[in-house]
Amino acid sequence: MATPKSPRSRDLSVEITGREKQIAVVRLTRVAKRNALSDGLIAALRDAFQSLPASARAAVLCGEGEHFSAGLDLSELRERDAGEGLHHSRGWHAALDAIQYGPVPVVAALHGAVVGGGLELAASSHIRVADASTFYALPEGSRGIFVGGGGSVRISRLVGAHRMLDMMLTGRVYRAEDGERLGFAQYLVPEGQAFARALELAERIATNAPLTNYALMHALPRIAEQPADHGLMTEALMAAIAQSAPEAKQRVRDFLAGKAGTKVRKA
Repeated sequence: MATPKSPRSRDLSVEITGREKQIAVVRLTRVAKRNALSDGLIAALRDAFQSLPASARAAVLCGEGEHFSAGLDLSELRERDAGEGLHHSRGWHAALDAIQYGPVPVVAALHGAVVGGGLELAASSHIRVADASTFYALPEGSRGIFVGGGGSVRISRLVGAHRMLDMMLTGRVYRAEDGERLGFAQYLVPEGQAFARALELAERIATNAPLTNYALMHALPRIAEQPADHGLMTEALMAAIAQSAPEAKQRVRDFLAGKAGTKVRKA
């Protein structure tokens, strides 16, 4: 792994690795707190994804220690008036938007607890790889609070509003196998192998045309929310823009000339 960049926080590290330094590894390092998400750590995540180096073409988001993230750091929770609570939540939204709608695709490597705010964080990534130790929960209901980091939008879109409602009302916990089946993660690997698989996927993603990756990240989720006729128009515009890029044209020429591999890569 390459020399790390200066971390924005003692609870977060950012390293640049891979071929031509194309992969940014963003790692939660608040091990003593099970990577609980403090206000400072959320701000560091926002800053990290807003300032990735130009060479980065994909990122891996992971957690050090036994857990990805046990959620909101409740020790920071204090009595807030409605305005303060609103601005606090919107700060989380800005940070997680910087991941979902940032410059590069993000692959999350999940293990151990992916709980509350940790699940909201994972849901902001584009691809999630879970190992067999992973479990998912939303304990906010039993604590008298509500999700505030975008979970009501992102998590409900992943697994459905009624399943999310059940988790919050009853404290239901999903294990890794069910999580992969239901859509919390797209990949399930043996315990201890999530990071390696996530890095492998990120390196594969980094070989794609950057403009195509950007279109997939930014346009596809929005198209899914648009009326059909609007979505089709957005699709046509994005297709035209992506195929007009010089790199895309060269890739098509290489394919037609038999210079590009045609083997389908397995998941």
